[in-house]
Amino acid sequence: MQIYKVGGAVRDRLLGKPVTDIDWVVVGATTEEMLAKGYRPVGADFPVFLHPKNGEEYALARTERKSGRGYGGFTFHASPEVTLEEDLIRRDLTINAMAEDDQQNLTDPYHGQRDLEARVLRHVSPAFAEDPLRVLRVARFAARYAELGFTVAPETLALMRQLSESGELEALTAERSWKEISRALLEDQPQVFIEVLRECGALKVLMPEVDALFGVPQPEAHHPEIDTGVHTLSVLEQSSQHKQPLTVRWACLLHDLGKGLTPKEDWPRHIAHEHTGLKLIKAVNERFKAPKDCQELALLVGQYHTHGHRALELKPSTLLELLQSFDVYRRPQRFEEFIAACEMDARGRKGLEQRSYPQADYLRGAATAARSVAVQPLLEKGFKGLELGEAIKRERLKALKAYKEAASA
Repeated sequence: MQIYKVGGAVRDRLLGKPVTDIDWVVVGATTEEMLAKGYRPVGADFPVFLHPKNGEEYALARTERKSGRGYGGFTFHASPEVTLEEDLIRRDLTINAMAEDDQQNLTDPYHGQRDLEARVLRHVSPAFAEDPLRVLRVARFAARYAELGFTVAPETLALMRQLSESGELEALTAERSWKEISRALLEDQPQVFIEVLRECGALKVLMPEVDALFGVPQPEAHHPEIDTGVHTLSVLEQSSQHKQPLTVRWACLLHDLGKGLTPKEDWPRHIAHEHTGLKLIKAVNERFKAPKDCQELALLVGQYHTHGHRALELKPSTLLELLQSFDVYRRPQRFEEFIAACEMDARGRKGLEQRSYPQADYLRGAATAARSVAVQPLLEKGFKGLELGEAIKRERLKALKAYKEAASA
């Protein structure tokens, strides 16, 4: 029995990056031997065991054969005869197909170290094209390592294009897709993830609504970058630079989908795109079964982001409706995330990345003014039921009028 550290832990050590998760592969062992040593079995599809003391995962060396569609369409074979090289060849990228023993002696049959030094993401074998999830994984690695200068090898991009055209991407489950998408959006350069997907034709398959934004012009006065797709990437980039959470990044990606539906004869204007885009945002949300908080914020940002930009001009009654829509009294954090998404949208424009966004503090102040209305005095006056609701609304409107006057003075 020989045990090797494999995959990301080896890659990141060689890159000088912190190692978080460690994967282990066991060569020359049987299931019975692992059980006898106290390892606990957890693998449903192939033999994976938890270490008896530290709980880390140890997998028996295995080979795999394509037997169906999609990410799960594989038959695995694990036995003591499977070599380390046979186990490594089934991995996605050469930089993930290296192993080291307990003395840090490197086993690198597919030249992963060379590709690390050359800053290239390259597939290990033609079997890469058997697993559609690898399209998303490579795009995610491109986003993660873009700051180090990594690019996707042309021949790997060609295989990703082949997968995108094969219909295999449609076989991916929503859960697996979302896991990759959400991780990619939280990388330092999430816009690279979208760029790579678009370059290999996968964006058109997975998110045609986002793909449709490229080539759609906007008024140059507000959008010096003109192209709506380019703007969306810039907004996503800003959300990363400002360390926004996943909810905000997801909303940034989807906020302008309605512009993809604007008839060409109306370009570059996009009247009511906030409303026309809602059905598209809903469709993307449902396709990937995004978490509820991501779904809700994306829809609210899509509908109200232009309200955010025009905050200083809004009538107190419109401002009150906006605050009510976000339920700022019980869910203040969601409104904060809306403000953040609006600011990222304002900064995601060529040459305007450092612009100030006074709307943010104005909206926060409005929310504070509305929340400051006390309910108890109204109860003491005898208001209850629907009448109480109307009375609270009147008082909040009065507070917002006073706030707006004070802000304008």
